[in-house]
Order: sequence, then structure tokens, then C-alpha cells
Amino acid sequence: MRLSSEEARRRFAASRSAVLGTADAEGRPHLVPVTFAAVRDEVLIAVDDKPKQTTDLKRLRNITDNPATSLLADLYDDDWTRLWWARADGVARIIAEPGALPPGLLTELGGRYRQYAADAPAGPFIVVAVERWSGWSFAA
Repeated sequence: MRLSSEEARRRFAASRSAVLGTADAEGRPHLVPVTFAAVRDEVLIAVDDKPKQTTDLKRLRNITDNPATSLLADLYDDDWTRLWWARADGVARIIAEPGALPPGLLTELGGRYRQYAADAPAGPFIVVAVERWSGWSFAA
């Protein structure tokens, strides 16, 4: 069954992780799992201090070239009556400094993940302005 945009937003916001989809200038897709905070119609993703192969991240280059993004959260269970997914489609921007973030987003991120509460990320950050919430669930 199709989820209302409000229900898709609620399920997405409650999820512990999502997958960020970006595409480069030629349209080649790139997916990466992310932690996030969703406040109203904005989603914050921090580039944090977890080990990475490089700081020249493909997701950031893609957003610079093509800011259209999609985020997907879901629940899989062997009991298929519990399945659902929720998607946030929007336009991303990169913000270098925590002080330039929209109010409340960094606080929300710290409230969701104890690692960020103990050591707030310094950035850069991805902020997605969600234009469309959609989703599906096996059952209501």
C-alpha cells in the first residue's frame, strides 16, 4: 500500500540509517549508507571522523555537479507483512561549517546518535531540502 507523504516522512525520520543516492554529471549513480537527522522537510548528513579512504568523497563531488538526491530508509523482515520503505527526494547542498547549518539540525543529529552528542561533527555537512516524500508498506 502506498504511504501518505506524512507517513513516509514519519517512518523515514524514525529510521536509524538510510542510503543516500547521488549521481555524477554524467548520471552515473552512487549509493552510500548514512546516518542522518530529519527535521520537517530537511535532512542533515554529517561527514564525520569515521575512517575513510579519502576526504575527497564521491558523494560531495556528485552533489557539487548534480544536487538532485534521493534517500531511502526501509525495514526488511522475513515476515513480509512487516516490510516498508520510505524515500526522500530533493536537492542537496554542502555546508562547510556547523554554524551555517539551519537551526536545530545539528542538535537533532546529536540527539539521535550518542557518538555525535559526545563529539559533534565539524563538517562538511549535506543538507537535503526534501521536495517529495513517498513510500510503500505491505500493511497499514
